[in-house]
Amino acid sequence: MNRFSFLTLSACSLLSILSTSLSAAESKVYELRIYVTNEGKLDALLARFRDHTCKLFEKHGIENIGYWLPIEKADGADNTLIYIVAHPSRDEAKANWKAFGADPDWQTARKASEESGRILAKPPESIFMSSTEYTPAVKIGTGEKVRVFEMRTYSTPKGQLDALHARFKNHTINLFTKHGMSHVGYWVPSDAEKGAGTKLIYILSHASQEAGKASFAAFRADPDWVAAKAASEKEAPLTLPDGVKSVYMRALDFSPIR
Repeated sequence: MNRFSFLTLSACSLLSILSTSLSAAESKVYELRIYVTNEGKLDALLARFRDHTCKLFEKHGIENIGYWLPIEKADGADNTLIYIVAHPSRDEAKANWKAFGADPDWQTARKASEESGRILAKPPESIFMSSTEYTPAVKIGTGEKVRVFEMRTYSTPKGQLDALHARFKNHTINLFTKHGMSHVGYWVPSDAEKGAGTKLIYILSHASQEAGKASFAAFRADPDWVAAKAASEKEAPLTLPDGVKSVYMRALDFSPIR
């Protein structure tokens, strides 16, 4: 094989690897799950995740991304676990959950943790999501300093989600950075009954809850934001009345993102 042929083959091989990696990244699905416990059962749920569930997730191909508790009591500080996992695809997610549920180690752990009563007050809420084109790559790891997280959910009027995406892509995320907010990820629900086509879900991090609120106050007063908002909403608002929900959260000790 001559040098030209070798270089051509190497380039083709690299392109093939990159193409495969990009396809895998594009098909990856995220799953937001919210658990509400019976009174006094949150610690038991967290212990089960810490000692058993997270390890069994990984065993069955479910990637642990982040685990959080709301900070405010009104948001469920004493009874709510919010977490995100990822799967290679939607079909594999179904297979992963089936294998996890059938695992004897999971069944034993669940039974032992519920000897004094059921932990969950209702079935978990599950929202499958895909990444937006402007989301940064989700980075697993611990921040240099302790930080808090903020999950924000925007509900749009029908037909306005694309305009909201354009505003985020062209203005909002850069202004968030300008005002000291760090990006974790931006997603949209995959299923109509969960808000596909009308909702944006994203998570930011801040130095503290107070810092987050101060950053948003500065952001809203920024002339560039005021101009971008006015230009994008000449015809109609991009979010419904009361269509913006914010939940400040703290990461748990077993969360890959902290």
